[in-house]
Amino acid sequence: MPKDSAPLVSIVTLTWNTTDITCDFLRSINEHCSYPSLEIIIADNGSKEDPTEVFKAIRPDVKVILNGKNLGFTGGNNVAIDAATGDYLFIVNNDTEFTPGLLEGLLEVFEQYPDAGVVSPKFHYFFQKGTIEYAGYPPINVFTGRNSKVGCREEDKGQYNNITTTGYAHGGAMMVPRKIIDEIGGLPDEFFIYYEEFDWCAQIKRKGYQVYYQPKSLIYHKESMTTGKSSPFKTFYLTRNRILFMKRNMTTGNFLIFLTYFSLFTVPKNSAVFLLKRQMHHFRSFWKGIMWHFNKNITFN
Repeated sequence: MPKDSAPLVSIVTLTWNTTDITCDFLRSINEHCSYPSLEIIIADNGSKEDPTEVFKAIRPDVKVILNGKNLGFTGGNNVAIDAATGDYLFIVNNDTEFTPGLLEGLLEVFEQYPDAGVVSPKFHYFFQKGTIEYAGYPPINVFTGRNSKVGCREEDKGQYNNITTTGYAHGGAMMVPRKIIDEIGGLPDEFFIYYEEFDWCAQIKRKGYQVYYQPKSLIYHKESMTTGKSSPFKTFYLTRNRILFMKRNMTTGNFLIFLTYFSLFTVPKNSAVFLLKRQMHHFRSFWKGIMWHFNKNITFN
């Protein structure tokens, strides 16, 4: 595709004390991305050391924004989103690595489907290439406030190789036209991290757009390299935002169904598990996540 006819794509990513991982991310763009019209923006969420020169040594045209403090996944990315000038924004985790044709495949969806509001690629686990992490999302379960990824941990035999509409984009890699962001707004800041992409997709769908999954585009994901796979931080925000998402996006009746299930099953089960395993930091974080809805001055610490 000639550069003068290719829409500008802004690659937006976030880093926080993960300089080496972000360097690998940039190298993968250099190696595998031949798309001719690119802008790369990295927002740094207050890392201990300024990574700008390290990043520019790998990719001289990269734009680095120093936020000065941890604004979360939502706030940090929103700073970069505001600075981006592309026709399309590819909001992508820094713990991912590109494959050839990734951006071109995502752009094809917008060309083929006028109702496309956001599109995500197929995800494979970086350390288990050939194993699917994401091939779409079903709707959030009204009882549990949770869901699971389509195809997760299945060997990729081409069983999810059709473009489909899906419940939600994967927050680790999602392309959105600038015109949609101008209409909807950026990532919902109140979430800070986790469930924010679900809420954003719900907002986009309420405006009449669809969320698409594009299997032609493939990305490798190292998964939870910044927050860790299990941490009290994660317990707090997953608990808090699970309730917040349901409150913001369910009907009153469905929200009451969720609250009933959560109160009768989730609260006693999770409390008992954390106590039995003597995971007191997780226990306190779980309850802080609940109590935030009664006192929004509560923060994770």
